[in-house]
Amino acid sequence: MSNFQKLVLDIETIGEDFDSLDKTTQENLTRWIKKESESDSEYKEALEELKNRLGFSPLTGEIVAIGILDCEKDEGVVYFQAPGKKISELKEENFVFKQCSEKEMLERFWEGAKKYNYFVTFNGRMFDVPFLMIRSAVHGIRPSKDLMRGRYFSQQNFDAVHVDLFDQLSFYGAMRRKGSLHLWSRAFGITSPKASGVTGDDVGRLFEEKKFLELARYNAGDLRATKELYERWEKYLNF
Repeated sequence: MSNFQKLVLDIETIGEDFDSLDKTTQENLTRWIKKESESDSEYKEALEELKNRLGFSPLTGEIVAIGILDCEKDEGVVYFQAPGKKISELKEENFVFKQCSEKEMLERFWEGAKKYNYFVTFNGRMFDVPFLMIRSAVHGIRPSKDLMRGRYFSQQNFDAVHVDLFDQLSFYGAMRRKGSLHLWSRAFGITSPKASGVTGDDVGRLFEEKKFLELARYNAGDLRATKELYERWEKYLNF
């Protein structure tokens, strides 16, 4: 696949503060848990879980980091938010870290994406790419590539092939247990991005504690693991 310019991508997101939402929005979000909860304690537990998952939807969340990694050059950039701080551009190993607003990072991502025609993600079809595209539209930005067109390669354009390793390694869901990036990394002997003790569940906390660079470095770890996992799939399982 020497004709392809390959880019690995990954995002980190946080949710809005539930208590700051208007009453209509709160009611809309909690309607089902009110119906399904059989006790006050069950409702409170479900409500807490809902609050912690607002970052999984572009309707109630935003992107706080976008990371990209050029497969051929093995060089990457992580754009990250750091409200209230001014952090100078930083280079560590093969990554550059740049502070941006959500709108700025989306503009830079789609501008850079024009140079590539092959995009690699882990669960990107179910999460990262729809989130990127919806948040872009919210900010009045038109994506430069349609990375959601066709789940199967035969349905995709040469200009924007999207390899979602979550799909490929589970054979489009044929495997009963599909596995997380950590489990796939562990199985293939790849350093997991969770090895440092940070997981996706910590993103909101890190952002709240203003540990913005730590969050950005976690994103870079996801990119490294995804790239290595892609190389294994490409070598041994891509037919």
